[in-house]
Amino acid sequence: MDKISFLVELGCEELPASHLLPALEFVRSSFLEYVRACRLAFDELQLGLTPRRIALSVTGLDTQQEDLEMVRTGPAKRICYDENGALSPAAHGFLKKNQATEQDIFIQSTEKGEFIAVRLLQKGRKVSELLGEWLTGCLPAVSFPKKMIWRSSTESYSRPLRWIVMLLGNEIVPLQIYGLKTGNISYANRWLGLSRQVQIAHADDYFTSLQDAKVLADRQQRRTLISSQMEQIASANGLELVADEALLETVTDLVEFPTAVLAEFDPSYLCLPEKVITSTISQNQKYFSLRSNNRISNSFIFISNGDPEYSELIRQGNQKVVNARLADALWYYREDTKQPLEHYTERLKDIVFHSELGTVWDKVERILALSDWLSSQSELSMEKYQLVQRTAFLCKADLATLMLGEKEFTKLQGYMGREYALSAHEADEVADGIYEHYQPRGQNDALPVSLTGAIVAIADKMDTVCGIIGIGLLPTGSADPFALRRAANGIVQIIAERKWNINLSDLISKSLEVYSATGAETWSSAALADGSISQFFRQRINWLLKQQGFEYDLIESVLAVSDMNILDVLTRAVALQKYRQELDFLKLVVGFKRVSNIIAKEENFSEIRPCLLLEDAEKELFDGLRILNEEIDVLLRNHDYHGVIRFLVGLGKRIDRFFDDVLVNCEDPELRQNRYALLNQIRRQFLRFADISLLVIEQ
Repeated sequence: MDKISFLVELGCEELPASHLLPALEFVRSSFLEYVRACRLAFDELQLGLTPRRIALSVTGLDTQQEDLEMVRTGPAKRICYDENGALSPAAHGFLKKNQATEQDIFIQSTEKGEFIAVRLLQKGRKVSELLGEWLTGCLPAVSFPKKMIWRSSTESYSRPLRWIVMLLGNEIVPLQIYGLKTGNISYANRWLGLSRQVQIAHADDYFTSLQDAKVLADRQQRRTLISSQMEQIASANGLELVADEALLETVTDLVEFPTAVLAEFDPSYLCLPEKVITSTISQNQKYFSLRSNNRISNSFIFISNGDPEYSELIRQGNQKVVNARLADALWYYREDTKQPLEHYTERLKDIVFHSELGTVWDKVERILALSDWLSSQSELSMEKYQLVQRTAFLCKADLATLMLGEKEFTKLQGYMGREYALSAHEADEVADGIYEHYQPRGQNDALPVSLTGAIVAIADKMDTVCGIIGIGLLPTGSADPFALRRAANGIVQIIAERKWNINLSDLISKSLEVYSATGAETWSSAALADGSISQFFRQRINWLLKQQGFEYDLIESVLAVSDMNILDVLTRAVALQKYRQELDFLKLVVGFKRVSNIIAKEENFSEIRPCLLLEDAEKELFDGLRILNEEIDVLLRNHDYHGVIRFLVGLGKRIDRFFDDVLVNCEDPELRQNRYALLNQIRRQFLRFADISLLVIEQ
């Protein structure tokens, strides 16, 4: 079959960087799905992506579909012919529907009987027709976080479409969509002229033609060029580039023909905290920071999309913007440090945390109460306790400073609190705790290192989770506007990492008790009663166990009996993981499953009557149960779950002998009920450790 190259380019006004990759992936997936459904093959697919264009370049595409032979089955043979052998109306209808004649009929034999059938030849369609249909269906379906409408309400895209290139080889695929006619004209980089056209003579010429017009349509090529240019500049000037992969990804999608340019700001601004500088440069301006001798440098690199000949002029403009922003930051910093950090706590009374949960000051008071309770659980020294309370008192104070209040540097909350605390000569552990109490900010973020940070982080996050869920805003599906899952994940991670023996049920109750004391008696008691908060945390503990590599059945087994003490859950899981592949333990699991299955439908159990234990095997099992009852108390009290498992494994042999020698479901109702009672007591003792009947055992 003949092969041909295919190109489609969707040209538009500049798309936001966050819109580009998802849109390209949608177009790519849509194309692949369509050609697969149309039985078309191709050799290679190359993607093009810049802020103003999304493109697919395909080589070796089939020029048309192969003919397809199909068999259409009609009515049963017995109703298709009359007594004279003439076709019935049912048969004529079938032939008409399929544009066939009587000569085309053959008999198809199946398990259900004989049916008339015909063979049809579906002629393959030209690829030009198919591709037009694909784009017509694909364009309106491209998903964006927000869409714009222009010309008519039926035309929507992230930004207005301005041109569409669609070629098969050197021929235009004719199509009119969104008020545009497809052609072979693309557009150059804007600094060459807004109307500078680029004629794509052949689909294979796309990337080279655009590169001549100062557009690198290959995203990976553009990213590699940016990275190499910056490394060369940094190396040539004895500087070190501050790695920022997320920023590199973003900048790659902001330019079409990148030129890395070295610039600098006034060195007097180096007196600012480092993250204020890097936040201004990287987060606000999307420039790259540089270091010199392990300190932030007043040099930085920006990526220009303009004419390289005018880089000096562009540099001056960018330096002016950065200096102006840093001047604002320096003024905020100097004004803020005129007062100690403690001064700003009073202003928290004017900042609303949530309309139903009070101000940030109210939240701080609740954090203080929870931190006090957590400190008592950890038996801290008075010195450590005072540091924790001081951290809790100051943890939100930076929210009322100019640096954060003016909304310029909101992502620096906690960081500015630490800097201002150090400026006010607070203890280092207090300053560190103020910064760390926001950690972890995400799944891959670090956990608090300081004791103060860990305790206040748990208190802060627990207050948020209990408060938000308490007023009925439980996360649903993927919607979690208050980041409660992240907060709860942080709580269980910190407790697990520090191996604190804290029962989450008690912590939840304490948090709701604190809310109740501030006038939220109604909803706080209701939140405790309906168990929604506890269930939410059970899901987070399940998540934690999965993160630590435990298999789902082991997790279910442990959580069935211990679900709110994270240290206890992890200790049980580790012990179970160690023994789950040992043969004797596997035999124990099989025996316990049998115990559970036999009494599964029983609801009422009597006390064990020793006088009804007739067989040696059941007497032996009863004796083992009594010993187990005594020993397991000590082992569980000491959290010696390895010892518990070893003891249960020892009982397993008695369980096996019991099932070999004793008929549980005997005819005598008293004996049967007594044996049920014995098995029930066995089951209850096992469930003090884990429900091992939930473990999946491969035969």
